[in-house]
Amino acid sequence: MLEEVERWFADRSWSAADRPLDQLLSAKRAAGTTVSVVLPALDEEETVGAIVEVIRRDLIDGLPLPLVDELVVVDSGSTDRTAEVAAKAGARVVHRDDILPRIPAVHGKGEVLWRSLLATTGDVVCFVDADLRDFSSAFVSGIVGPLLTEPDVQFVKAMYDRPLADAPGQGGRVTELVARPLLNLHWPQLAGFVQPLGGEYAVRRALLERLPFPVGYGVELGLLVDALHTVGLDALAQVDVGVRLHRHQDGQALGRMAAAIYRTAQLRLSRGHLVRPELTQFERGPDGFVPRTYPVDTEERPPMAGVKEYSGRRVA
Repeated sequence: MLEEVERWFADRSWSAADRPLDQLLSAKRAAGTTVSVVLPALDEEETVGAIVEVIRRDLIDGLPLPLVDELVVVDSGSTDRTAEVAAKAGARVVHRDDILPRIPAVHGKGEVLWRSLLATTGDVVCFVDADLRDFSSAFVSGIVGPLLTEPDVQFVKAMYDRPLADAPGQGGRVTELVARPLLNLHWPQLAGFVQPLGGEYAVRRALLERLPFPVGYGVELGLLVDALHTVGLDALAQVDVGVRLHRHQDGQALGRMAAAIYRTAQLRLSRGHLVRPELTQFERGPDGFVPRTYPVDTEERPPMAGVKEYSGRRVA
């Protein structure tokens, strides 16, 4: 790594245990900072309820001052009981299409995260994927912590071990095969991030509202790269929260994810356009291999600060 990155890794990499909950509550009270937690969810009825329950139990209910002020599940079109389960567990559930209805929604994780800025009010916004198993509230308190105790930090990613079945450290295949090489080659200042594509990160709203959001799976890489260029490396950090267990996608889904991430990187490198923003994959059918072509996400949402409904809400 670059000498600058080695120094950053030593100074801006922490463990969730470094900041006990009482220290965070004291810092939150002194600064008056509010915290919103957002779970983007699509057909996650098996896991979303337990995540909401843990956050409510450990970080909201029974505390003299809640660490989390808003707990919002943004449902992006589930066909199962995701919304019902999340609401019963104690989250406020908002449907993606009900946020900013003036702009028709498109499918994609980044679309949900972008719209969630209009559905929340916290000074700090913490994103958590809704498919995590054996969830620990340290995934929230750990990454929110530096934003409460370190005034210069603006963007915090979670880092963790990602086992694949019984193989430790073998999860995160798109990270290792696509994102990490791209970052090391083109944005070497970001080479110190252990989980650059992880879905658990906390950001000051004042920064998030200035960033464009890729609408699909490129959102994590896009936000990280753009945050680097907007506020600099020393405003970024990461926190070790242990082990991340979740549902793994099949190889073809990972291929589509990789294509979206590559496209996001390519756009930031050249601000040009892909010649053919599509990805063809192959499935074996009764008569041999069948090509399936999927569009690669080519749309990005503008910084939320420029959306009239958002700026109007702030003035009001």
